[in-house]
Amino acid sequence: MTGLEKIVKQIQDEAQQAAGEALAQAKAQAQQILEQAQAEAQAQVEAIRQKSESDLANASSAAQSAAELTRRRAVLAAKQQMIGETIDAAQQAIYQLPAEEYFDLILRMVEKFSLPQEGEIFFSSADLARLPADFDDRLQKAAKGTLKRSNQPRAIDGGFVLTYGGVEENCSIEALFYAAREELQDRVHALLFS
Repeated sequence: MTGLEKIVKQIQDEAQQAAGEALAQAKAQAQQILEQAQAEAQAQVEAIRQKSESDLANASSAAQSAAELTRRRAVLAAKQQMIGETIDAAQQAIYQLPAEEYFDLILRMVEKFSLPQEGEIFFSSADLARLPADFDDRLQKAAKGTLKRSNQPRAIDGGFVLTYGGVEENCSIEALFYAAREELQDRVHALLFS
């Protein structure tokens, strides 16, 4: 081997060694980049998984809250319906009382609502038709003042209308139930749901 061949061989060996080292270094760098990319990808996957679990938990909680609210509203609506039906049934029961009991109630109402002055009392046509024979006498005893019974019917279902000097007081059963509706609702609620 001549000196030139030895130099060329040495250059080739050194070049091959440098290339091998560069290749090894490139492979190590590639491996490091790959591992870093895998770690970042794994971290992103974990972050996405945690966010998905959190979103799912939030959605589930919101759905449960909405379902509970819907249930409470349905229960409240059912209670309100039951209370309304109970009050309506009580009002209807008054209309269906036997005449003696009904007019005893009317006289108690006259005691409560009449004024100590001269006035007139009006009834429905149905009540005028079934007035007891002694009603006018009992009416005068129950009234705080003097009440004249009118034979002109009023468009009410039951109860009466008092008139004093052109001022009317509607004491019909419907008006009294309407005026006391909130108090009645509270009482019925306490009876039914306490």
